[in-house]
Amino acid sequence: MKRSLRLLAPLAAAAVPLMMMPMAAHADTGTTYQTTLNAINGSGGSGSFTMTVNGNQATVDESFSGLADQFNGAAYPHVQHIHIGAQGTCPTMDADQNGDGVISTTEGAPSYGGIGVTLSTKGDTSPAAGTDLKVAPAGGSVDYHRTFTLDSKTMSALEAGTGVIVVHGLDPATLSQEAQDAKSDLVPSLPLAATSPALCGALTSMPTGGVATGTGSTSGIEDSGLLALGGGLLVAGGVLFSTRKRSTVNAG
Repeated sequence: MKRSLRLLAPLAAAAVPLMMMPMAAHADTGTTYQTTLNAINGSGGSGSFTMTVNGNQATVDESFSGLADQFNGAAYPHVQHIHIGAQGTCPTMDADQNGDGVISTTEGAPSYGGIGVTLSTKGDTSPAAGTDLKVAPAGGSVDYHRTFTLDSKTMSALEAGTGVIVVHGLDPATLSQEAQDAKSDLVPSLPLAATSPALCGALTSMPTGGVATGTGSTSGIEDSGLLALGGGLLVAGGVLFSTRKRSTVNAG
């Protein structure tokens, strides 16, 4: 018996450190990116944005309100994107290079970069759909939900902390006369108000269930309406809503 105890003693001693070691954590199932959407260009709007990424699949839940709602009886379209590849920040009014009181999309680009993903209501989510008003959320208040595939360039930018959400579309009545008369720097057939930034938020990241580590829905939008704005004809991706209703976008 004594000999058996002597043989077991070294094994017991070796087991103690193993028992004291913490159990390995399960691997993260994804990463969540989030931001608060703040008004830019005096839009008066606000909102929140959350995106969960698993592999190359991203699921977005977003709400915003207080933006331009209608014009000439049609729901106002708000093209929106994940911008990537620049500083990963939202611009200040110092970016207004021509002094017209509006930060245009290109004036803001050094801060937030180019389009990585178009947050459309259906179909194409690539940069090619970036100014397609037919698939833009419409109305002053929107609840948006969609799952889509991220490309490798956008995924790399998100991991590097340079992802920024920009929602476009200003109420022209709030702009200076100079800005009201100006054409869009992206689509010259449209007025400047149609494509200029209205909300902006730099994305921060956290592993699912973890702590922050980053830096910085198709129901209701099926038909199309026409929006005459500042002499330009906008095709708005949505049905008409009253000013008291919220547009809900759930896209597959």
